[in-house]
Amino acid sequence: QLVESGGGLVQPGGSLTLSCAASGFDFTRAYMSWYRQPPGRGRELIAAITMGGGTTNYANSVKGRFTISRDNTKNTMQLQMEDLEPEDTAVYFCNAQLGREFWGQGTQVTVSS
Repeated sequence: QLVESGGGLVQPGGSLTLSCAASGFDFTRAYMSWYRQPPGRGRELIAAITMGGGTTNYANSVKGRFTISRDNTKNTMQLQMEDLEPEDTAVYFCNAQLGREFWGQGTQVTVSS
């Protein structure tokens, strides 16, 4: 099970940190990712992190503004988002892959003045 939290309404240029809490599987063996789905569009991969946290990857649209991290001692993953833009408005999902695939229910992020 994956549960996201931390979404909300933020002004352009603002910051927000999303969290994903994992349970029911071996988190330390999971390749973790953040996806987002803007209004009226498909789901897109924006950031990913390897099992040990040593390697991260980002979509060009968020590179330099978002930071993905994980804490394997707490079975959690975070997404620090800075310099947010209206185009970042979306439902954000966490994803775990370890043979099976798990999705969270999503958390809404709205960037608007």
